[in-house]
Amino acid sequence: MIISRKIDRRTVFHYNLFMITEDRSISFSEKRRRTFMLLGGTVAGPYQGPEEWERLLSQSHFKAVTAPFTCRTPPGEIAAYCAAAKRQGAVIAEAGVWKNLFDPDPAAAASALDFAKGQLALAEEWNIPCCVNIAGTASPAGWDAADPSNFTPETYDRIVNTTREIIDAVQPARAFYCIEPMPWMVPDSPEAYLQLIRDVDRPQFAAHMDFVNMINCPRRYLDAEGFIERCFSLLAPFIKSTHLKDSFLHPTRLTAALEERSPGEGGLDFEKILRIMDRYLPPDAPVLLEHMRTFREYETAYQYVAGKAKAAGVSI
Repeated sequence: MIISRKIDRRTVFHYNLFMITEDRSISFSEKRRRTFMLLGGTVAGPYQGPEEWERLLSQSHFKAVTAPFTCRTPPGEIAAYCAAAKRQGAVIAEAGVWKNLFDPDPAAAASALDFAKGQLALAEEWNIPCCVNIAGTASPAGWDAADPSNFTPETYDRIVNTTREIIDAVQPARAFYCIEPMPWMVPDSPEAYLQLIRDVDRPQFAAHMDFVNMINCPRRYLDAEGFIERCFSLLAPFIKSTHLKDSFLHPTRLTAALEERSPGEGGLDFEKILRIMDRYLPPDAPVLLEHMRTFREYETAYQYVAGKAKAAGVSI
């Protein structure tokens, strides 16, 4: 069993972590004052190859994008995508794994683990700051499903050990492996994420922020700004990428029915949220819209967020 250690252990990594997270006098907004939040998302739409992808990117306003390639893409094609992004003034912010490391099929789990290592190596080679996956589940219902086993001590130990294995195999110096929070998986709160960072105990393990995924109960939804402030105040020094979306709580449907929605289609106050993000995020932080299907849907969401950012006095 993994034994959780207190954050003030006598190592440089944990000492620095303690000093950053406990000293609330550190002002991340001071670092951000003359910089921009890099708002973007996934380039959606039909394309075949870097040239068509670049054409779509040029029609968007995106300054940060998800990688349109994987570790299995030919190197020359990867180089062409990276050059296209650079020409359009966009950074490739995330290399996604999005496979179940704990698949109940051992062969599938092993394949997912190999792919995760490959994606982290890809991120390291091409200077992509965030390689991201979810923790994983033994549920037969799906790769991202709720399951009673998701919160057992044995699963927690497996998360810690698997994360260490991925990082230790690749030995990255620039890229970070991150786990996206989920409503029904570890980490499901900023406190749980911070503890996971302590327990994994690897400098190249960092945080991927998705506060909507952690708004998993009415209390958090009804005090969304307070909860989001807590997320960023605890995790800001470790955040490598942020997903931005909306949430909606049906006010009368029993029991509780929470839905992820595109920005502007839920109940979150984006002016307040963007001010919170602007206070805490590091310079030029990538902020990615997600889960839309078409170019038009991404453009609509972008324009909504851009309007709220202008009203909030936040530069994107």
